[in-house]
Amino acid sequence: MKTIKIAVLLVFTLIFLFSCTNTEKKITKTSDYEKYLNLKENKSLDFANKEIDFWQKKFDAAPNQISYLSPIAANYTTCFVHTGNINDLYKAEALLVLSNQTYSYSKVSTIRALARNYISQHRFKEALLLANKALAIGEGKKETQKLLFDVQMEMGNYDEAKKNLSAIKDMNDFDYLIRLAKWNDHIGDLDTAIGFMETARDIADKYENKALQIWSYSNLGDFYGHAGRIKQSYESYLKTLELDPNDAYALKGIAWIAFSYERNTAEANRIIDAILKTHKTPDFYLLKSQIAQYEGNKAKEKQYKDAYFKMLNEYNYGAMYNKYNVLVYADTKSTAQKALEIAKIEIEHRPTPDSYDLLAWSYYNLGENKKALEIAQTHIVGKTFEPNVQYHLAMIYKSNNFIAEIKPIKEELSKSSFELGPNFDNKIKQL
Repeated sequence: MKTIKIAVLLVFTLIFLFSCTNTEKKITKTSDYEKYLNLKENKSLDFANKEIDFWQKKFDAAPNQISYLSPIAANYTTCFVHTGNINDLYKAEALLVLSNQTYSYSKVSTIRALARNYISQHRFKEALLLANKALAIGEGKKETQKLLFDVQMEMGNYDEAKKNLSAIKDMNDFDYLIRLAKWNDHIGDLDTAIGFMETARDIADKYENKALQIWSYSNLGDFYGHAGRIKQSYESYLKTLELDPNDAYALKGIAWIAFSYERNTAEANRIIDAILKTHKTPDFYLLKSQIAQYEGNKAKEKQYKDAYFKMLNEYNYGAMYNKYNVLVYADTKSTAQKALEIAKIEIEHRPTPDSYDLLAWSYYNLGENKKALEIAQTHIVGKTFEPNVQYHLAMIYKSNNFIAEIKPIKEELSKSSFELGPNFDNKIKQL
């Protein structure tokens, strides 16, 4: 009798411990975000379309009024943000090119608008040329220096980026603070980066600037996630959705928490499927492929990868998905050479440590371990702190028998399990 009582007690103890563990891992609540999953309207998108119609009619009636083109382009850009439709970005580009040509590239605000469009398309060299053109004109110099910082960070021109950051220094300026946060994240000081982003958010809240609030809360969601502060990440995404119920980026952040932290693949897929009804971009299919991989469903994993490439073939995304393509192609021996070719193109576009990682990783997957190590030691080590890059670095070290260098990377990667996702759990253990 006593033995039975002990056994029952043990069972209840195990159930209690299991329940506690699950409770600790549970952060999301469907009741928090359910109302955002199947919205029938998008006020921001509707307003943008009305604005396009309004300004287009005015322009059609007076084609000599080139100033009407800028608001049309701006609203096409808004449509792109809300739907992911790449054609809207190209429509904005065409209008801005026409506007700049008519002004003989003399109007700084229109030059900067086209440069930002090119940044969205990952046409960084062209964006830099335009930013320098705007700087040479001189008008609105600080705004141009903000643009230059953004472009130079994308291109890996970090010394030049830092000079422009110093030139716009103003601890009360939202635009300066978010760039200072980005700089500190780049140098690996995430806590300081979060501090500056929180200050920027407070400024946005103080002035009730909705656009800046949405930007700061969604980015804080990312930063908190990188720092392992998952509850704060979730709360920031919810605040973003409170401000903009149609924000696909915030919903994607919640889907990642459901998948990577809670390991709730069904809920993560449900959120992604809801997003795809109104905001369709190729990366969501890769996320679904990752989830299928974690579930061990190879057929679904392939199905979603195929859907990703099908969408890339249907629409012209230019260089926007080069990074994703390299990582997908490099994983299979038959396509590893294709990964290398794209990585070389990416180096041309933006010779950053992350781009060199793609190159090194491609060589590693082609069995050229020494070549991969050479690139890593020259262009990657100590120059980026992205967990995905650090994992690649550890694998390259392992293939070259640099065993001592792996241990500290492995320790850091174990702290980045949320950012990397569940599919990396065993990979990290096996380093």
